[in-house]
Amino acid sequence: MSSTKYPTTEWDQLTEVIIGDATGARIPDIDISVRTVNYADIPDSELHTIPLPGPYPAKVITEANEDLERFASELKKLGITVKRPELTPTNYYHYCPRDIAVVYGNHCIASPMPIRARNYDKYGLHRIIPGLTQALNYNHIDDLFNIKCVGDPNTLALTEHWPAFDAANVLRAGDDLLYLVSNSGNRAGAEWLSEVLGVKVHLLENVYSYMHIDSTVAFLREGLLLINPERITDPRKQLPAPFNTWDFIRAPEPTDIGHYPGYCNASKWINMNLFSINSRLVVLEEHQENLAIKLNKYGIESMMLPMRQQRTLGGGFHCVTLDTGRA
Repeated sequence: MSSTKYPTTEWDQLTEVIIGDATGARIPDIDISVRTVNYADIPDSELHTIPLPGPYPAKVITEANEDLERFASELKKLGITVKRPELTPTNYYHYCPRDIAVVYGNHCIASPMPIRARNYDKYGLHRIIPGLTQALNYNHIDDLFNIKCVGDPNTLALTEHWPAFDAANVLRAGDDLLYLVSNSGNRAGAEWLSEVLGVKVHLLENVYSYMHIDSTVAFLREGLLLINPERITDPRKQLPAPFNTWDFIRAPEPTDIGHYPGYCNASKWINMNLFSINSRLVVLEEHQENLAIKLNKYGIESMMLPMRQQRTLGGGFHCVTLDTGRA
């Protein structure tokens, strides 16, 4: 447990944030964890379509880092403290710090990420998040993964053998957390997180298996959320209490900005992956004008910025951040 007070919501005024870095990003070796968590939608007959393990193309890294630096610069202009991960060796990347750590109240814990190649990514955050703890030892034995998920979105990649989840499966709303049960987070992980944090962790199930929550739901302020209408068609029934009584905005069809040929790690819905500076201002990918117009009707302005490789690398503005300070 840390002496630092970390955010307990997604929308309070941002004061400090970690923004990722694409340097060194690579496709990991395709072991059972990567095969089931990342590529369950690829049948064995199409394995040749998966990029070979190794570094991403230089153009991807350059453009991603240019956009991340632009993002960091704009936040600094608002007086927000911006930190960047230390570029320690990685078998995956430091592009999405959101995945790596759960920060909530007095807690700062390394999430037990299911992909084996990410086991050491947390070291890129250790020096800039004092008190980051390994609260649960990793357990990546084969029994954690269900190979039957390949080609079947109704069968999840993870068994309940051991708690496992990326922190990007979690959204904070004060005393209540919303947790997506998916290929990147099992029920055992939610139960463990609830015990560690001492708060209610509500399960969002049977809406989306691949993989994080932040292209399906975004919390905008107390009582208001944004939903992906293709995955959540009936929020009153599909969202757990207390969130099924909140007002909601259906995200419009996103403007697809494409991806680097042969490298795609996110659907078009990554374009609703916004990041809140406060309850009146969010950061959006610059082409998502229809979403910006909808949000404006609810008194929420949008800072429109480029994130050209977000489909390629699998991370929009919420993914590439870890908000460590909100007032």
